[in-house]
Amino acid sequence: MILNADLHCHSTVSDGWLTPTEVVRRAAANGVSLLALTDHDEVGGLDEAKATAHELGIMLVPGVEISVTFLEETIHIVGLGIDHYNPQLLDGLRQVRSGRDQRAVRMSEALDAIGIHGVLEGARRFARNPALVGRAHFARHLVASGLMPDVNTVFRYYLARGKPGYVAHTWAMLEDAVGWIRTAGGLAVIAHPARYRLSDHDMDTLFDRFVACGGEAVEVVSGAHTEAEVLKFASIARRRGLLASRASDFHGEKESPVDLGRCDPLPPDLTPVWSKLI
Repeated sequence: MILNADLHCHSTVSDGWLTPTEVVRRAAANGVSLLALTDHDEVGGLDEAKATAHELGIMLVPGVEISVTFLEETIHIVGLGIDHYNPQLLDGLRQVRSGRDQRAVRMSEALDAIGIHGVLEGARRFARNPALVGRAHFARHLVASGLMPDVNTVFRYYLARGKPGYVAHTWAMLEDAVGWIRTAGGLAVIAHPARYRLSDHDMDTLFDRFVACGGEAVEVVSGAHTEAEVLKFASIARRRGLLASRASDFHGEKESPVDLGRCDPLPPDLTPVWSKLI
């Protein structure tokens, strides 16, 4: 029997549409047997998710997705199997979150300058925690206000790098993020690597540094990956001896190309990351 594992998704604790309980219930309904909730820079939904998973008889892997700045690109590192009460991890996540509100204010000011007003207040209405307002919340407000038809269009016109509402921000260092995860007993995973605008040389540098500081896995199958990209990162996993992860990166039905548990299977010759989690 093939394990239906989905090891990267989000709830309302960061920028997902569903509460932790609703995420777990949807995953269970889709046949997921091993789920990781990995909210951005926050672990506040894990206890709720764990209780629901226990009720439904599925395995929950406590996780987190940490924002990292690498060569001026924002990279995401997923931590799986973490102790989400670990003081060093919690302190690190607090440091990362502390810059989010400042960035949100600057994004709102940038959009205000081109005639789009009141965006910060609108974005905060879409965030359960106003201190964790991110680009997705801005995008949802702009869609709800009728300015744009969908979230992807908002990003394309306003929030992607080089667009009027994009604000550069320095997140955690790669070595720090991996260190926090390892200190908390977890495995570090490079999330959706095909999304990063890195040259082949810079991608090699990313993996060099990731492995050197103790990173152990890469998302080979992701909701954001094409078939060709799966093959590319499967090859990298083989060459570097990395474990392979499978993940939808689910945020919500209208915003995610793949539903919970509906990703393609991993290539059969790769060692799945859950071999070290269960």
